[in-house]
Amino acid sequence: MIRMGVGSQFLQISGSTVLLTGATGGLGQAIARRLNGLGAELILTGRRVEVLETLAQELGARAVGADLSMAEDVARVAADSGEVDILIANAGLPASGTLDSFSVEEIDRALDVNLRAPIVLARELSPGMVGRGRGHLLFMSSLAGKAATPRTALYNATKFGLRGFAGALRADLRGTGVGVSAIFPGFISDAGLFADAGVRLPPGVGTRSPEQVADAVVVAIERNRGEVDVAPLPLRAGTLFASVAPELAGAVARRMGSDDISRKMQEGQSGKR
Repeated sequence: MIRMGVGSQFLQISGSTVLLTGATGGLGQAIARRLNGLGAELILTGRRVEVLETLAQELGARAVGADLSMAEDVARVAADSGEVDILIANAGLPASGTLDSFSVEEIDRALDVNLRAPIVLARELSPGMVGRGRGHLLFMSSLAGKAATPRTALYNATKFGLRGFAGALRADLRGTGVGVSAIFPGFISDAGLFADAGVRLPPGVGTRSPEQVADAVVVAIERNRGEVDVAPLPLRAGTLFASVAPELAGAVARRMGSDDISRKMQEGQSGKR
């Protein structure tokens, strides 16, 4: 159902078919449970089939095991999903580390999972949404898609790219009944790439929970919001500052320990390439 607002279109999640990638991670599971509670019909994808099937059984969802670094798996997911009303491109690799620490194969994998797969899925699923006059495409970016940080050049590249793609696609699809959103989490506690690295933040640098990311997903879809940040105000302000004065912001961040945090992130995530 499309509910009309003043100058906007609002897609109701209840009763909509949702394709969620990266469902086996902590953020993916929080999003899946939130949407299930709102009455969505879920198609869940992930590489860890045993985790995926357990979650799908819990939620009464459909499970599609897939490795999105493989082009044939991306094509299969798109073809097998049928009429999807909402795409949530949540799957991502951390890609932390200096560029010379990556093999070419690892670079390709990060680009494929973080950027190529969301773009291809959007290409394959959006024409059906446009034809039906309803739908939503949501991309999980990061505050790292707005401000560059040390030892994350490849990750920054994919998340900046995803932001640009989502913004331009939103403009292209305006007036079709299909919305486009990007979510920008900061540091997330308990689950996700940051939590998995086991890094401790300096005092005053706050986090948000996976459930708050899931809430942001709902807001973005149902209100057709172009961008939604999920981070405490100081972190959001710092990101804005970095976009305006990157060199000065970088110097401030280094004084606050950003180099040490980035190094520990690389160490904690090196096995997830």
